[in-house]
Amino acid sequence: MTGADYLLPFRTKLRSMRTESFGADPAGARMERIRRSPHFVDGAFQNPVGARTRPSGSTVEFAKIYFHKEQRARRTPTGTVPVHATTLADLATPPASGLRLTWMGHSSVLAEIDGRRILFDPVWGERCSPFPFAGPKRLHPAPLPLAALGSVDVVVISHDHYDHLDLPTIRALAGTDTVFAVPLGVGAHLERWGVPPNRLRELDWNETATVAGISLTATPARHFCGRGLRNQQHTLWASWAVTGPEHRIYHSGDTGYFPGFRDIGAEHGPFDATMIQIGAYSEYWPDIHMTPAEGMRAHLDLQGGRPHGVLLPIHWGTFNLAPHAWAEPGEWTRDAGEEAGQTVAFPRPGELFEPAGKLPTAAWWRGVSQPIAHPWRRPRGAESVSETSRGDMDLAGER
Repeated sequence: MTGADYLLPFRTKLRSMRTESFGADPAGARMERIRRSPHFVDGAFQNPVGARTRPSGSTVEFAKIYFHKEQRARRTPTGTVPVHATTLADLATPPASGLRLTWMGHSSVLAEIDGRRILFDPVWGERCSPFPFAGPKRLHPAPLPLAALGSVDVVVISHDHYDHLDLPTIRALAGTDTVFAVPLGVGAHLERWGVPPNRLRELDWNETATVAGISLTATPARHFCGRGLRNQQHTLWASWAVTGPEHRIYHSGDTGYFPGFRDIGAEHGPFDATMIQIGAYSEYWPDIHMTPAEGMRAHLDLQGGRPHGVLLPIHWGTFNLAPHAWAEPGEWTRDAGEEAGQTVAFPRPGELFEPAGKLPTAAWWRGVSQPIAHPWRRPRGAESVSETSRGDMDLAGER
C-alpha cells in the first residue's frame, strides 16, 4: 500500500477489497435512473409499507435459540432428502396443458408457460454465501446439473441476496443466449459477472418487459437488498407477475405480508399458479418473510380473496436460514391449505407437475424429519404467539 492509498475514502478502500461474489454497486446512468424512481426516497429504496429490515429483539437470545444443540438438530433432515432426478427426458415432452412447474429447491423454479421456459431465482451453488467455505450449505443436491437443463428463454431474479442471486449459476447462464429480467439496480451485479447489457431487462416496480411473447412485470414486495456488510438499499427487490397468451403465474421472491397483494392480483391475476415464500420466517424478522399462514393469505389476496389455482410453496427445504424446524413450513402450509380450501402442490425437489393435472401432494419430508409440533393449530380466538412476541420487538431499523 502506498502513502497515497491512505488518502482514499474508507468506503472506496472497502469496495476495492470486495471479492467478485459481492457484485457491483450501481453507478453512472444506472444510478441516475435509480434516483428517478418514485420508490427511491432519502437515498434508499423504500418498502410499500413500513418494515423492520434488521433482526429485532435480543441478539443474545436469538443466538441461544439458533445455536442450541437440540434446536440445530431440528433444522437438519434426519436422512437423505428425496430428490427427483430431473432429466432431459422429463422435460422433452411439452406440457399438455401449456403450463408446467419444476421446483428445483428453495426459490428456484423452472416454469414452462405457453411454449416458453422461464427460470426463477436459479441457485445451483453449494452455499448461499459470498465465500465457498462458509455460510448455509445445501440440504440436498440440485436435481440436475445446470448444463443439463436445456435452453431457457428468460432468467428472472427477485433480488440480490445470496440465496436468490448466485454467482456461479449466473456465470454459467451468462454463456447462453438467455435474457435476464431483474429489479432496478441488480443489473450492475450481472454486468460485472459477464452478462451483456443488451440481454438485461432491468425494471422498476410496475414496469413490464415482453420477451418471446411473454410479459414479465416487476411487482412490489416487502423486503430489502444487499450483498455486503453495509447495505445501501440501492438495488430493488420485487415479486413477478408473468403473463403468457393462455396462462398467468406469480413468483413472490422474498417478502413480508402486505395489503398490496390484493392490488397485484386485481391488476395481473387471477393466476393459474403462484409460487409463494413460506419458509425462513421468525419473530425476529416478522416484516420481511411470511409464515405459511401469511403466505396462504397472500395467495388468496392474489386470487381475488377466494381459493383458486395452485399454490407452490417455495423458499424452504434447501437451506437452513431460520430457527424453525427445516420441514415445519411444509407441515404448516398443508394445514393452512386445508383450512382455506386451497389446492397446494408439494413436489419433491426436481419433481415436475402441471397445475391443471395431477398434483404431487404427499408429505415427502416426514420420512426424513423429526416429529414436528403444530403450535399454529390453536383454538379460535386464541392469541397468536407471533403477535404476542412482536409487542416486545425493538423497532430500530424501521422505515
